[in-house]
Amino acid sequence: MSEGGAPIRVLLVEDNEAYRDSIVFLLGLRPEIEVVGAEATGERALVRAAELKPDVAVLDLRLPDIDGRTVAAGVASAVVFLSASAGQAEYDAASSAAAALVRKDEGVDALVSAIRAAAGR
Repeated sequence: MSEGGAPIRVLLVEDNEAYRDSIVFLLGLRPEIEVVGAEATGERALVRAAELKPDVAVLDLRLPDIDGRTVAAGVASAVVFLSASAGQAEYDAASSAAAALVRKDEGVDALVSAIRAAAGR
């Protein structure tokens, strides 16, 4: 449990299966976070976000079917973007969606901090 009560409910959307599974495992070790779903495509993310109503959606910016910004606009939750790179285009995307941006090489602590901030905790 987090200081704010119930765990932060997270939907993870990442097309790389090994990375997605690793992040689900690592976030699962954090008592303040509950991964309620993990999807590989933007289309599935939109469906699952409507069903699960997560507190935070963690979205890969580059998904195989729908751009992460488009997915962010369709989910009714706070958003944290993940990206393998962090150039101007990625920062612009995060800024336009009012979302945090975490590089994949920053590690799970940076991701957890961004999730907590997005959830207001």
